Amino acid sequence: MKNRTRRLYLADYLITPDRRIDTGAVLCENERILAVGGLSAFQMEPELEVFEFMNAYLTPGFIDTHIHGAGGFDASSVDLSPKPIESMSTILAERGVTSFFPTVVAAPREQMLSNLQRLAGEMARELPGADAAGINIEGPFINPFKRGAQEEESIVPIDLGYARELIEAGNGLVKIMTFAPELENAEKLVELLLEYGVKPSMGHSVANEVQTLRAIDAGASYCTHLFNGMPPLHQREMGLSSIALTDDRVTVELIIDGRHIHPRMVDLACRCKTSSKLVGISDCTMAAGMPNGEYRIGPSMIRVKDGYSQTDQGILAGTTTMLDTGWHSLMSGGHLTELQAASAVTSNPANAFQLKDRGLLLPNRRADLAVYESNTNRPLLTVCNGRIVYRAEDRKK
Repeated sequence: MKNRTRRLYLADYLITPDRRIDTGAVLCENERILAVGGLSAFQMEPELEVFEFMNAYLTPGFIDTHIHGAGGFDASSVDLSPKPIESMSTILAERGVTSFFPTVVAAPREQMLSNLQRLAGEMARELPGADAAGINIEGPFINPFKRGAQEEESIVPIDLGYARELIEAGNGLVKIMTFAPELENAEKLVELLLEYGVKPSMGHSVANEVQTLRAIDAGASYCTHLFNGMPPLHQREMGLSSIALTDDRVTVELIIDGRHIHPRMVDLACRCKTSSKLVGISDCTMAAGMPNGEYRIGPSMIRVKDGYSQTDQGILAGTTTMLDTGWHSLMSGGHLTELQAASAVTSNPANAFQLKDRGLLLPNRRADLAVYESNTNRPLLTVCNGRIVYRAEDRKK
């Protein structure tokens, strides 16, 4: 019989994120949350481990569904990464992230298929920190004119057979694929992805109004990093960005590093979309948590200096800002409430990808939670599936 571990986590307040609970507590047993509420509702039982944090708040563990790498690991080049996926899992846990989708970019066909197989194998191991909960494929069926840091040689027309191979190489872990709606056979690709339980996401595109709506009508209900990798807003020509902003069927990603999107554009997105249709992403590269230097996103080399991640041509190539820092830009730039901003990195991605066991502080959900210092927002503790995977005080020892 499995040993029972009961822990009570106390903080000045909880962000569930549906509501704020002052002087709150979360009771967990093994991998599950048992109860959430005000401290006065709990009894200090014998053998109960109590973790009390002063001048701190507690949230569900953050969920990053679009992240290329961190801590020296690049999801698009598993064999070439100087660090293993365990390094990425560990550094994310240190920032309050408990679930993530390793995100791959376009590469030559055989290389891309082989890398996906290897990545799926790496994800099958028990990781020391954050949980690798799915794979995000960004390409190769995108528009070469909006490829960003991706190499043009690896971008191809939509090929349904190749799409099946990519999904199957991911061994059931592929959860989302970015495609350009203007490409021939886009609607057939949407149908195929939905058949496999993969979310079709519109992005890296110059799609016009008709092409975008056709993809949405076919079942595409998600937009990859809104405003980035698509034409700017235009007062007479409707395209992907304007339709994603105004069509209530579409959930949008926002890169929340404070550099990819001007704060007023963040504000515009937050005014147009209901807060439940916003998902904050880091879009981090393997350089996140690493010193300045040369790194990669798949076949592409990038340079990182003082937090900026760019190609040799000066094109922004992902970020180095993880969610623990980025989510505050939704409050400062988007004027969201603390609860709404927290939803964008917890319950909203969980809902978007049917991660029904996480993203909320509720009884019978996974014991995924994070504690932050109130004045500095410094991570103090991270719990993933009931395991304490990061404790700041351990760093001092």
